[in-house]
Amino acid sequence: MIFSNPTRTVVIKNKAGIHCRPSSCIMMKASEFPGCVFKVKTTKGISDLSSILSLISLGLQYGDEAVISASGTNAEKACEEIAKTFETEFDFPPR
Repeated sequence: MIFSNPTRTVVIKNKAGIHCRPSSCIMMKASEFPGCVFKVKTTKGISDLSSILSLISLGLQYGDEAVISASGTNAEKACEEIAKTFETEFDFPPR
């Protein structure tokens, strides 16, 4: 499937993958763009960012690639910001 909306390819840099806490950070960032709908495409399929569970269910691990797509209000900026969040190397607790 090819997205017609703005897309970014990301590589997961968090050593523990995208688990509960990183998912929460990603969802909080997504909530900053209330007019946008986000999709995530991986080798395991396509999911939307409608909930933390939909994100966790992708099972993204360190080194995995994903394509992020955004549609709606300010989609280009939203896609860029979500992509940066996906590529964050989270450290819990922060140092």
